[in-house]
Formats: sequence, structure tokens, C-alpha cells
Amino acid sequence: MDTVPNSSTTTTGVATVSVDAHQLIKSLRWYDGFVVCLANPGFLISALGGAIGSLGTLGAVVLWTISMVFAVANNQIYTEPAMMFPDHPGGVPVYANIAWRKYFTFFGPMAAFGYWAGWTSVLAIFGLTIGDIVQGQWFPKATWGTSATGAHKYLGFIHFNLPVLIGALLIVAVWAINAVGVKPAVWVGYVTGALLMIPLVVFILFPYFTGAWHASNLSWFPTSANTWTNIRLAAVWMYLMGWSAYGVEAAATFAPEYHDSQRDVRLALRSAALFSLMVFFLLPLGTGGVLKAGVIGKLTANVSVVQFLIVELDKMIGTGFTDVVLVLLMLSFLLSMNSATMDGSRALYGIARQGLTVKWLDHVNRHHVPSRGMTVDMVTNIVLLLLFGSVLDIYAASNLGYIFTHVLCLSGVLIMRRTMKDWPRPLRLARGWLYVAGFLAVANFAFIVVGAPSFSITGYGTYVELLAGIGLEIVAILLFVYRRKVQDRGRLELRDHTVMVPDMALFRDYFPEATAGAATT
Repeated sequence: MDTVPNSSTTTTGVATVSVDAHQLIKSLRWYDGFVVCLANPGFLISALGGAIGSLGTLGAVVLWTISMVFAVANNQIYTEPAMMFPDHPGGVPVYANIAWRKYFTFFGPMAAFGYWAGWTSVLAIFGLTIGDIVQGQWFPKATWGTSATGAHKYLGFIHFNLPVLIGALLIVAVWAINAVGVKPAVWVGYVTGALLMIPLVVFILFPYFTGAWHASNLSWFPTSANTWTNIRLAAVWMYLMGWSAYGVEAAATFAPEYHDSQRDVRLALRSAALFSLMVFFLLPLGTGGVLKAGVIGKLTANVSVVQFLIVELDKMIGTGFTDVVLVLLMLSFLLSMNSATMDGSRALYGIARQGLTVKWLDHVNRHHVPSRGMTVDMVTNIVLLLLFGSVLDIYAASNLGYIFTHVLCLSGVLIMRRTMKDWPRPLRLARGWLYVAGFLAVANFAFIVVGAPSFSITGYGTYVELLAGIGLEIVAILLFVYRRKVQDRGRLELRDHTVMVPDMALFRDYFPEATAGAATT
């Protein structure tokens, strides 16, 4: 089992508690998980300008809201497996592996690395975004460095300039904060999460009170008059938006670290999803009514992904207060980076414990945090900064595996209902939710089929991002083969029929009769 084995003994009247140094510790409450998921509004902001420029304000509002409704449903569905496996770190990809391993073992490592890629890329995306803000607002003349553009940047040329340098330094700083324990990282989340509320209020409410918001700026699918083209464009953006909206599932990743794993994970998943649903509707509507969609699109494509927000702030509150709001906005992006490090590193730790990748990642340091996973996150994202140097390029390259992981987990919930009928379920979804899970799995698979090869239709990428996503899945499979054949010296089988037996002691609060006197398995 993966929970922390706390054992109390009495010696000369003094109780002592021993904690396995190789395990995560139970130090979180449900609201800690909610705070980690406050990163999601930052995820929205990173792609908001591109979506409005491509879809129009109304198109972006509708699709962001639909995507977030899907995310709310995802979280409700994921509550069942999260409460079934409260001792399993890693979250969504671990549940996908448990469900699918009897049918195709390679889906496990594919889901694991796809999920990790979606989360770890947040570090590079927001590190670079903060760097762009600093340069554009305070050091516009600091144009030193190299900046390969176009197709040449994929032929070995390296990006290195002020935004990249700032991004790399922030990635190292976030790594350092997380390496000294989960509590310091959570407290960083509390501080930056509280400060996030200020720019959210400014962007959601100030457009109306200052008179900067105009209904005439609202437009609907300005790209083409052709209905089929717009339907295809909507499918591509639903594929991309999943990266931002579905991130509220991160609360499940910390299941073994909650004091009451089942109760806390349920509350964290629900509260995070509902809060983000409100923001994902109101924020695009507020910001999208200040400037024309075409203006927002040009600023996003030619300057940076958040330049339109700077222009809107100057228009609403003046240049003096703009600096203050930008500082708070950058701190909220730091929250996103902090959450990504916490979630991504635990995903690597969890999949290593499940035997899906190299043993080296099955490690926690003396502060009981997966420091090796954090180090992999840090190095990977600095490399992304140097090779890509574009927020939306990194965004698209990391999305393929992440959305595919949700397809596997959503369908996996249905599979577990058939193959694990007798497994204890503290929360058993009503039958209607199973139909919802099936619909969402099919819908997300359709978004992949249409969206992954068609990213160029948005005007922000090429086929290279798709190849990067496919390449990552190939690496995941190779590492899995190495783990099974070399490190475990076992057989490589396409199907794993190993029988799992629940530790009934984990469910004593829900099934006291069944667990009375039960031994730990």
C-alpha cells in the first residue's frame, strides 16, 4: 500500500511515531487542494487572447464555458476512483492504468507521461509569460540575445533572451521552494492565490464599471463565413482548451497526502471545479468586451499572449495602477508554476511506484517530497524554453498526451465498474454519470482526432507540435519497456492480469461491518 505507515508504540510511557522516509506524509486538508487548483485561471489567461482572436469574444466565452462544464463533470466522475484508491499517488493517469492494464499495458505509461507533459509544461509557459511581461512593460529596449523564428527554430537553433532567462530563473526558484517540503509550497500557493483575487476582480468587474466594456466588441467566429470551417475550428479549440480547463483534477493527485483522503479529495475536486467554472465564464466575457477581437488577436500573435491585458489595464485604470496589477498577475502565474511542480512531480513519483517508468523516480527526499521528479520537471522546462521560446508552441506540444489521458480515465471508470465490481466504493456514482463519462470520453477522443493534426488552423502553430506529442508517447513506451525488461527483469506482456486486493483498513469509516477485524493486505 502507498499510505504512510504510521505506527505508535509505548516505551516508558512515551508514545513514539515512526514515519517511513520513503513515503509521502499526510499533511494536507481539502482546502489545500483547492488552493493548488487556483492555478487554473492562470491557465485560462495564457490562451485567452489567442482564443478570442480566433473565435471572437462570444465564441471564446461559449467554448471556454463548455470546456469548463466538461471539467466539472470530469471531477465528479473522478471522485469515484479517487476514493477507491486513496493510497495511490499520481491521480488520473494511475486510475487509467489500473483500469486499462488488463487490456493493453502500454496505455498506462502513455497516460502517465501524457499527463505529466500537460502539467510540467506549465513551468515553461508561465515562466516565459512572466518574462514577456517584464520585458514589455519595464525593459522594452532589452532586446539582446538570440531568437530563432519560423521553421529554423526546430533545426537546433536556441532561444536565449531576457524573457527566457527570467523564465529559467523562476523555474529554478519554484523547484527550490518545493524541494524543502509540501507545506512551504502550499503556503506559497495561499499567498499567491489570495493576491490572484485582485487581478481577477479587475478583469472581471472593472470593464463594466469604468465604461471600457462595449457590446459592439463582442463578435462570433470572425475567421470564416463557412459553417464547416467554424465547426472544425471549434473542435480544435476544444482540444486546446482542455489543457486549461481540465486541470482542476489536480486535487486528486494529492490523495495520499490528505488527512482524510476520501473526504478531502471529494471536497477539493468539487470546490475547485465550481470556482473555476465561474471564472472561465466571467473572465473571457469581461476582457473580451474591452477591445475588438481582431486587435486582441494581433497583440497576442505579434507581441505576447498577455499584451492585450496590458493595453486593457491602461485603458481602464491608467498606467500607474497597471504596474501594480501586472505584479499581482505575475504572482498568480507563479502560483500556476508552483502547482505544476507539485502535481507533475507527484505524477512521476506515482507512475514509478506503479512500475510504469524507471525506478529512479520512485523516491522522496528527507522532506517527504518527490525531489527527483521535481528535478526532472525543472530540467525539462528549461530545455523547452531554449528550444521553443513560444508559449502557444509549448501549449500545443504538451496537449496531446494530456487529453488522451482523460479519454483513458473516463473510459476506465466504466471498465472498473465491470472488472472491479466488488471493490469498495465510498462514493458510487449514479448510473447517469456513467453515460456522461462515456460521452466525455468519446467527445475528447473526437477533439484529439480533429484538433491534434489541425492546430495550424488557429494561426499559432504547425505540425511540429503534433510530432512532439507523439514523440513523448514513444519515449514513455521505451522507458516502460526498460523498466519491465531490465530493471524488474520480468516479462513484457501486452496484458497484465495481476489481481489487486483492497486494503479494507482504508475504508473502515465507510464500511465498518466489512472491515471489522480485517487484516491489512
